[in-house]
Amino acid sequence: MTRTLAAAALVLALGACRDYRYYPKLSSEKGLVPADQWAMYGREEAQAVAIGREFAQAKQGSSPADFAKQTAAAAAYARTMPDVRDVKADTLGHWLTVTFKSGWRLGIDPIDDGKRGAETPNLPPGAGAPARR
Repeated sequence: MTRTLAAAALVLALGACRDYRYYPKLSSEKGLVPADQWAMYGREEAQAVAIGREFAQAKQGSSPADFAKQTAAAAAYARTMPDVRDVKADTLGHWLTVTFKSGWRLGIDPIDDGKRGAETPNLPPGAGAPARR
């Protein structure tokens, strides 16, 4: 009886362990305003969507080194945007903190909707050059 209770407690404890795969949750746009619609709100919003799309396109694997390469590629793409003043990358959290010339600071997650950054509507002229890998 005691062994059965101990085994049941162990099974319950293992079942309560959380899942540490954050990337699928971060890149999901479920329940949010569609990216193309949000890009139409303004010039900086369009650039943020383009950066998020290129962030998702740069995904190569699931190791920490792969995430570091993905984040570096997205940061390089973000620096090509005309209104971006500063980019700080968080390779473990899978996001970029982008500061625009207007002073607006935004955390950008990957937007995995199958589109490239250049396909984003409302981008200013000179934005949308593909990221180099």
